[in-house]
Amino acid sequence: MTGHPLRLPPLLREEAESWADRQGVSLEEFIVWAVAEKVGGLKRELDDPRHPFVTYRRSPGGWPVPVIRGTGIRVRTIAGAVHSWNMPPAAVAEDYDLTGEQVADALAFYETHRGEIEASLSEERLLEQANA
Repeated sequence: MTGHPLRLPPLLREEAESWADRQGVSLEEFIVWAVAEKVGGLKRELDDPRHPFVTYRRSPGGWPVPVIRGTGIRVRTIAGAVHSWNMPPAAVAEDYDLTGEQVADALAFYETHRGEIEASLSEERLLEQANA
């Protein structure tokens, strides 16, 4: 991860340090967490209204990823089960305790946003390799 100098106003820094201490994390970790939450919130505002069963959730690495709303199941997991493992959508729905509508919407979302999802996956892999 590349470092970026950050100058916070003294009062804001003091408050952030206090919250970080309460959370048991460093100030840097707290700032990353806060920025990731903000980005995730902004991304949620960009939910695609054509896909009511899909929303964005922050991954452990801080990246917003599309998931089935109300679950932690990633859209790419559903797409991978259907496209890579050749599972019928009904079997995917049963295995993941989802409705057929949720699976169909996830697959449609994947097709609509395939470039974004694949780029995110590539970025995640590069980050994992860099941190290995």
